[in-house]
Amino acid sequence: MPLRPNPNGDVPQVDPTAYADPSAQLIGRVTIGPRVYIGPNAVLRADEPDPAGEVAPITIEADCNVQDGVIVHALAGSAVTVGPRTSLAHGAIIHGPCRVGAGSFVGFGAVVFGAEVGTGVFIAARAVVQDVNIPADAFVPAATCPTQDQLGQLRETDPTEREFMAKVVQMNLALAADYLAAGQYRRAPETTG
Repeated sequence: MPLRPNPNGDVPQVDPTAYADPSAQLIGRVTIGPRVYIGPNAVLRADEPDPAGEVAPITIEADCNVQDGVIVHALAGSAVTVGPRTSLAHGAIIHGPCRVGAGSFVGFGAVVFGAEVGTGVFIAARAVVQDVNIPADAFVPAATCPTQDQLGQLRETDPTEREFMAKVVQMNLALAADYLAAGQYRRAPETTG
């Protein structure tokens, strides 16, 4: 897996207990926490500077999973933080500025942009969460795009959804550990001198 610097020279920082597939791309000011799993073809790119030339970080906290084809990026000078034990499912797009709270699930092909997502939130497949603050434990239905005024209509996650979220985290923690144990380690970029 290439760890590539951005034009400012920021290089991704990956905890040694994290696993990233060799096809994943980590670029710039990206921090990957302990026991994170990053699947095939995921792209985490922190490279757009603000007017002062600073690049804000993309931070993936402990025990998260970033599944196949996920894209995490941010507008110039804005940060993305994904809280611990959060799942970003296949093909999701997380675009900053945004924060996704601990223990949340962002479903297949969902988009989160310019949003604050509380803890324990379940965002179903193909939902669009943009320019809103989703409260903790909310369920965002599939293929919806709730406005801030509609958030009061969202129900809380039910026990089945909470169990599903926990199982996804556990499965991907096991995958990360198994890949590392099998010797399939991430590789740092080669430098020329």
